[in-house]
Amino acid sequence: MGLQVRQDNLSSQEVQALIAEHLSGMHSNTPAGQVHALDIERLRAPGVTFWTAWLDNSLCGCGALKELDSLSGEVKSMRTRAAFLRRGVGQAILDEIVRTARQRGYTHLFLETGTGPAFAAAHKLYLRNGFVWGGPFGDYTATEFNVFMAKELA
Repeated sequence: MGLQVRQDNLSSQEVQALIAEHLSGMHSNTPAGQVHALDIERLRAPGVTFWTAWLDNSLCGCGALKELDSLSGEVKSMRTRAAFLRRGVGQAILDEIVRTARQRGYTHLFLETGTGPAFAAAHKLYLRNGFVWGGPFGDYTATEFNVFMAKELA
């Protein structure tokens, strides 16, 4: 069986451990006060849809889509477990996020992510998928520790 991406309610210990791993990684690569990753409660908030990726019975990664308004969304909480890097996990989750955004009628997707070597693979993934560098959106402020990207949806 191949990689499967499915909507998740964040109730399992394994998924919660992945979110803890994600938050730990963000805090270890970004200065205090500059991390914008969502914790479990904020991932469960109305307007946020969360997915996990599985290979057989192994949790490989996750990602989320946060509604900003009726025409736009934000990519959040993209994470691939180390054992599954460069195996298409991030691409599969991003494909589901983009598909869902289009289905909802969004015209734009936005994201904020970090800078530096720890974020280089994410930057490449987003650029390969039609995201372009942009400026702050929503309540974000530009710093030397973050960058912004946007994708227009046809």
